[in-house]
Amino acid sequence: MKAWLRAAALAVLPWGCAVNAGGSEPLVIGETFSLPSGVLEETRRINVFRPTIYGERIEGPLPVLYVLDGGINEDFLHIAGLAQISVANGTMRPFLLVGIENTARRRDFTGPTDDPEDRKIAPRVGESARFRRFLRDELFAEIARRYDITAERAIVGESLAGLFVVETLLLEPDMFSTYIAVDPSLWWNRGGLVKHAAERLPQLSGKEVKVFIAAGRELAASAEMSEFTASMRKLRWRYHPLPEETHATIYHPAAMAAFRSVLAPAR
Repeated sequence: MKAWLRAAALAVLPWGCAVNAGGSEPLVIGETFSLPSGVLEETRRINVFRPTIYGERIEGPLPVLYVLDGGINEDFLHIAGLAQISVANGTMRPFLLVGIENTARRRDFTGPTDDPEDRKIAPRVGESARFRRFLRDELFAEIARRYDITAERAIVGESLAGLFVVETLLLEPDMFSTYIAVDPSLWWNRGGLVKHAAERLPQLSGKEVKVFIAAGRELAASAEMSEFTASMRKLRWRYHPLPEETHATIYHPAAMAAFRSVLAPAR
């Protein structure tokens, strides 16, 4: 085997564990813990991944990227894989990934609505403010207690989770340094968040926040996205339409573009 090919093959081993010729063993890429929440009145499962550079630990405190829909059977694995290769190839700064596994995503990621059709999607909706309080008052402190981190925080989410990212940007912009929303469900509450975006934007003036919003074919062509981009023109943000992608296919390519843009190393 050529030397470079052998080196490339060995480079993937830190993702798992040593090869056991006689059997098998668990494939471990990070840590998981359960956090009892008084705010949500339930226990939430949290998944954590710290990227390496070809198996070498990155020393020192890391900023944190909070991944919504962050369960192992949700988006955590593909975002962790993307972060791992992006850090290794130098297109993204190292971040500690914190995935928040769902219990009732339609409840947690949506704001209040007066549209009867919205209320049909789940038994409970419209509790995004409570989920934000869980992040701010409980999860942030627990991550700081457990891990060596900096004060920098980023958040990424797609679909309803993207709606939550946009809502948080407009309502509590100081919660995160970077906001990444992929194909956010701006149709919620008849586009109510979009309609009020312009009046909420002045609070973002002068703030050092980075914003990246990607839209697939359907959203990019929607009235909600057109109105939202018009409102956001006075803000420094990155809009990334991907008309070749649908709502079902956009997350991974959009996340890679976001990581190379707003989470890139300083040049």
